[in-house]
Amino acid sequence: MSKDKIWSWIEEHKQEFIDIADKVWNYAELGLVEEKSSKLIAENLKEHGFKVTHGVAGMPTAIYAQWGKGKPVLGFQGEYDALPGISNKVKPEKDAVVQGAPGHGCGHNIHGATALACVVALRYLMEEEGIPGTLNYYGTPAEENYGGKVFMVREGLYNDLDACLSHHPGSMNTARLSSSTAVNGVKFVYRGKTAHAAGNPEMGRSSLDAIELMNIGVNYLREHVISDARIHYVIEEGGGQPNVVPDYARSWYYIRAPERDQLDPIYKRIIKIAEGAALMTETELEVQFIDAIYNIMPNKSLAELVVKNMREVGAPEWTEDELKFAADIAGQFPKQAKIDSMRKYKVPNWQKYVDVDLMTDILDPWGEGEVSPGSSDVGDVSWVCPTLEFGTACNALGAPGHSWAFVACSGSSIGHKSLVFASKTMAGAALELLTDEELRKKIKAEHKERLAGKTYETPLPEGLQVPLEIARENWEKSPKQ
Repeated sequence: MSKDKIWSWIEEHKQEFIDIADKVWNYAELGLVEEKSSKLIAENLKEHGFKVTHGVAGMPTAIYAQWGKGKPVLGFQGEYDALPGISNKVKPEKDAVVQGAPGHGCGHNIHGATALACVVALRYLMEEEGIPGTLNYYGTPAEENYGGKVFMVREGLYNDLDACLSHHPGSMNTARLSSSTAVNGVKFVYRGKTAHAAGNPEMGRSSLDAIELMNIGVNYLREHVISDARIHYVIEEGGGQPNVVPDYARSWYYIRAPERDQLDPIYKRIIKIAEGAALMTETELEVQFIDAIYNIMPNKSLAELVVKNMREVGAPEWTEDELKFAADIAGQFPKQAKIDSMRKYKVPNWQKYVDVDLMTDILDPWGEGEVSPGSSDVGDVSWVCPTLEFGTACNALGAPGHSWAFVACSGSSIGHKSLVFASKTMAGAALELLTDEELRKKIKAEHKERLAGKTYETPLPEGLQVPLEIARENWEKSPKQ
């Protein structure tokens, strides 16, 4: 069988892709500055005969690579950006490689390598067996903070796809049917006048006062928005010392809602609050729109295809050392928090997993009609073609994402096994998509039905450029591994 061939190829060559994942783990580069990580992946694609464009959609670290010709055209997405401040060694306790440095607390070192292993394996099988079609690999920067895929969608790079797949390391083996929230990422900059805070306060105009008044206004707004909306912020800059009235302050907001038509009116009200804070403090306001993302459009047919292939491949078998590693991590987080999380996400038969640290079960797709409170730029891709991002167990069940625990797991043999399992799953599903026209028609029909006549329009304001300078500034300030 062709599936057996492609799974055997991945098994035989797995160390090549594990090595890439480990190098990306060590690079731990932030969004839009993943220079070493993207170069490593781009060079590997070239070595395996892909036509590679490195630097698309205004992002020097974005990759668009192709192999093959004609229809069908399948897309495979790989991420490789890390998260700030969560560096950790591959050990089951909090212990930074470099204090304050970034770390792969969402497993993106595995994310990019999974899709890479899949497309390379597919390329050789298609050539050997004469299977027609085109493979597109998308190296997508800055999922965590700047929505790199949205800029790639705006360039039309996904327009010709029959389907698109990606894998995200997680704590369970499944393909979810839930949607996600749409989001706007916006910075609010206030400029005032400095003065001696004790001697001449009447001559100052405090930008920090403006930030705080805006935050108060937004916090009062929370009572008057839909219950599924989420608004959160940080104050990035707020002044130097107490006896100087600060003339510059900056906050960074994420504003979320289940769909864009619910998000947009909330965002407009927040803009009014920001303008009001400027009026009250006689400061000048600058709104820096950073990124915007659509909610995910699920696809049950794709989800069922992926879970079917997961079961054909079979979940990884964990060693005693791996189980102990996960148990040691899980033991540092409250069991009640684990229970609450599984309840919140409505995990089927969650009671079964209260004492499980590393998942081996493969769950049926679930979550139809539910909205996950998080966001992903996969959402924008899912509006222009049938798309699925599935998960495999990598993190200890009960340990939070975006944490030191996930960093430790994603650099360990647990992460390596998650990578191999996911790449085999993705390759098996892709092979069916390449060779089964009726399956492709079914998936496209569901996508059209879920859109229900809605059309995608980029959420990015006209003329908005990729925030390369902001990304570079953040990277230069960050400690490095």
